[in-house]
Amino acid sequence: MSTTVFVLNGPNLNLLGVREPHLYGSTTLAQVEQLCRRVADELGLGCEFRQTNHEGVMVDWVQEARERAAAIAINPAGLSFRSIPLLDALKTVEQPIAEVHVTNIHRRDPLYQHSLVSLAATGVICGFGAFGYELAIRALAQRLALNATE
Repeated sequence: MSTTVFVLNGPNLNLLGVREPHLYGSTTLAQVEQLCRRVADELGLGCEFRQTNHEGVMVDWVQEARERAAAIAINPAGLSFRSIPLLDALKTVEQPIAEVHVTNIHRRDPLYQHSLVSLAATGVICGFGAFGYELAIRALAQRLALNATE
């Protein structure tokens, strides 16, 4: 059984630290990756960290994770709010899924308040900046441990 967590990042997250720092902070995606790898290693998990600006690529990665991952942490970014293909792909995943958002989407403009991805997620973490990724990996590790004892 896999012990790898796929950490999947959607459009424009490659610009973390540069794009709208008043909303997203100054932490770069490279720093988020370092954080995720450190936490996963601490918990005895592997970490497959990826970012794409393309919906179809994200769908392909979810389908790959369905076959290879123990769990998924996903920050779908703009795909959260309009991507039916991503939602449909995530609905096929039986492993735990943590949806992560750097900002609190519920305090944003109405366009950003309703994530379709949440319909498939095991849980949602939003508003804690880059630390939300750490929270997601820890939550997924706990869920995996619980599932192993059942």
